[in-house]
Amino acid sequence: MFTRLAINDVILVEPPRFGDHRGFFQETFHADRYAEGGIEGPFVQDNHSLSREVGVLRGLHFQIDPSPQGKLVRCTAGRILDVAVDIRKGSPTFGQHVKAELSAENGHQLWVPVGFAHAFVTLEADTEVQYKVTGYYDPAADRGLAWDDPDLGIDWGLGDRDPVLSEKDTKHPRLADLPDYFSYQG
Repeated sequence: MFTRLAINDVILVEPPRFGDHRGFFQETFHADRYAEGGIEGPFVQDNHSLSREVGVLRGLHFQIDPSPQGKLVRCTAGRILDVAVDIRKGSPTFGQHVKAELSAENGHQLWVPVGFAHAFVTLEADTEVQYKVTGYYDPAADRGLAWDDPDLGIDWGLGDRDPVLSEKDTKHPRLADLPDYFSYQG
């Protein structure tokens, strides 16, 4: 099942699971079915991260031309809150965000298209996240957005807990200071 979220270009994918006494089977990608659901590749790289602690926040990340990335994200161990922020100038949802809980238990996925900043925060220890991307990692094109920008108003679900961040993720600009990397195409 493919569900467009409040920002129409971001899609929650709920692939069916078939379970029995042994466990379950789930098809996590099928190019033709995903294209019919609004998610087209080609996907050129798969990434896998492990976060040991609760509250590890990775993002908000994106890549600009010539190497932009769409991301198809899933959580294969533990649980995350996955967030996409629209950074396409001229978009009716510019600066707005959507989020979804992805977990090993629910098997859901989130499609984050080009033109969105992406982040997730771990809600359980030893959480693993895997995602397919439509562009290769390019350090020269790597950019970010401040996770704590008050103009974004993102509730990361951590309560009073401070997130665990990389040094890089403490230095990203606020939305108001972000250059016009992407424009809305309608």
